[in-house]
Amino acid sequence: MPSTPRPLRRLGFLTIGLFDAADPARGHESTLEIIELGERLGFDSAWVRHRHLQYGISSPVAVLAAASQRTRRIELGTAVIPLGWENPLRLAEDLATVDILSGGRLNPGVSVGPPTHYEQVRNALYPDTGDAEDFGHERVRRLLDLVRGKPASDFSGVEGFETFSDVVQPHSPGLGRRLWYGGGSLGSARWAGEHGMNFLTSSVVKAGDTDAAPDFAEIQLSHIREFRAHHPDGEAARVSQGLVVIPTDSATPEQRAKYADYAARRLPRTAAPQGPARLLFAPDLVGTSQELAERLHAHAAFREVDEVAFALPFSFDHEDYVQILTDMATKLGPALGRRPAG
Repeated sequence: MPSTPRPLRRLGFLTIGLFDAADPARGHESTLEIIELGERLGFDSAWVRHRHLQYGISSPVAVLAAASQRTRRIELGTAVIPLGWENPLRLAEDLATVDILSGGRLNPGVSVGPPTHYEQVRNALYPDTGDAEDFGHERVRRLLDLVRGKPASDFSGVEGFETFSDVVQPHSPGLGRRLWYGGGSLGSARWAGEHGMNFLTSSVVKAGDTDAAPDFAEIQLSHIREFRAHHPDGEAARVSQGLVVIPTDSATPEQRAKYADYAARRLPRTAAPQGPARLLFAPDLVGTSQELAERLHAHAAFREVDEVAFALPFSFDHEDYVQILTDMATKLGPALGRRPAG
């Protein structure tokens, strides 16, 4: 089946929110300012990435709670919360609370799998249950059920002077339709579709066991189609793409050199699948907005989506992000046929 180009409907960006260990407040403030800038520039969504025991955002839900009070329109997402670190019941409460505070703008993205460096962290994270923890899809299903209003307890009613609910409180009715699954395999895509979630794709996919030379765009395209084939909404099911895209229209010569060097240093890992999981990385896209639009329109998976959350590079400076986001909103978005948000 040939790919049918879809006009870009929603423009978003993703940031990791790095900070200096000696001055973490500055990095968090920078992240909040970038989200505020995104709203002023007319972006439809801003997403934060989750990092544990690193110098990046470890509590995206808390950061987005702050962002919800400094913005009014832009949607706020997580890409993604690794559920291996979370208790689904407590997370459901936090997500619903922030969704209420934001006026229904939260888009939580989650993923499965054991925590990174699990053997080193398990005694701190799950000292008594480390061998019994389930890091698979069941953890997502629990979160889905709790967010969507299924009972968390077999008790409700009045006890003394207190009233108890059997479902998560606060309950935010629309939040269950705004839960995203971050996946890079056919199995993940199928599961997300079967459970009525939205699907987050990124710059990483699993190449599988094929002997043929893997093609990132074609693999990602197969995931998108697998997801929609199993989703109740079919072709209307929401998919967002998250490639690393760096427009250079208004960049200084020094910035252009920095961006080109960043992409060049990361390019070798895109030549072949990496590690036992055979992870395949997409090349970072750097260039003028017109050049980027041409490359994206030729990308088989991009042609299949109508919303994006382009990833900002991890290690750039605040002023670099300002330039990239400004060009992304004012130059790249229009080149991709997207009309600015009101």
